[in-house]
Amino acid sequence: MKTSKTGKTQIITNPSQKELKEHGSYPFPFLVCYESLSGYDTGSFLWHWHSEIEFTLITKGRMIYQVNDQCFLMKEGEALFGNSSTLHSGHMADETDCEYISITFAPRLLYGYEGSLIQEKYVAPVLHHRGLAAIHFDSSESWQEGIVEGLRNIIEESENRRPFYELRIQEQLLHIWLLILENCSVEGTEGRSIDEKNYERIRCMLSFIQENYARKLELEDIAQHVHICKSECCRIFKNYMKESLFDYILKYRIDQSLPDVLDGKDSLTEIALRVGFADSNYFSKVFHRIKGCSPREYRKRKSMIM
Repeated sequence: MKTSKTGKTQIITNPSQKELKEHGSYPFPFLVCYESLSGYDTGSFLWHWHSEIEFTLITKGRMIYQVNDQCFLMKEGEALFGNSSTLHSGHMADETDCEYISITFAPRLLYGYEGSLIQEKYVAPVLHHRGLAAIHFDSSESWQEGIVEGLRNIIEESENRRPFYELRIQEQLLHIWLLILENCSVEGTEGRSIDEKNYERIRCMLSFIQENYARKLELEDIAQHVHICKSECCRIFKNYMKESLFDYILKYRIDQSLPDVLDGKDSLTEIALRVGFADSNYFSKVFHRIKGCSPREYRKRKSMIM
């Protein structure tokens, strides 16, 4: 992550939207992070992915969490499994803050070494399952309570770091993995190659938008970048991201404008042009539609909270 001029954080990604933060170390690829959505410039963490598995435990408030094409409303005490290499983002529900703890770890912490029986028989089938991009643990089934309890135990071990805590963490992760295997079907991975190709295309689209949002963006430019026709470009994006490509670009531009809006040093015209809008009137109109208030009202509200 990096700190912006507002003092808040942003997730740093490479051109393919892969998060660049280290999730633990090579000897022990495991990390616990305490986060809040208000800690991000935009009040949300934007689309990214990483090869590590991630569990998220909500400790206060609510979050709208999206993984690939699935959307979850998560509440306090609930948790989520996010599979390796899935695209994910999260934002506030009803403009209220959410505090959460993320647990990320490399899959090899479960199976040991490449080609092991544990990897081939018990880990790879989950990592490669198109229907298990995410699992929402909302206690609707009794076994899910064991998942949340295991996550709390992991967090406690990470905090206290008693002797042998690494072994206890690994033990809890394996217990959680066993509960998932026992209660979630891992049969049927057909269509995975098609999904992977389309998600790679979406990553390329997101990367292209990230690099070019400040200039005039044409649909033809994006479609050419991923080597498909314009209609297919729109169809794939809408199907997997649950919003139109045009709406996403507008939301991304507004999100990128927030640090400057909160800073208040530049005029709305300067901010609008900087994030790809042709004029300040249209910028203000879109801002109001997405954020529910004008840029000036948004800055005033946030200054009162801060």
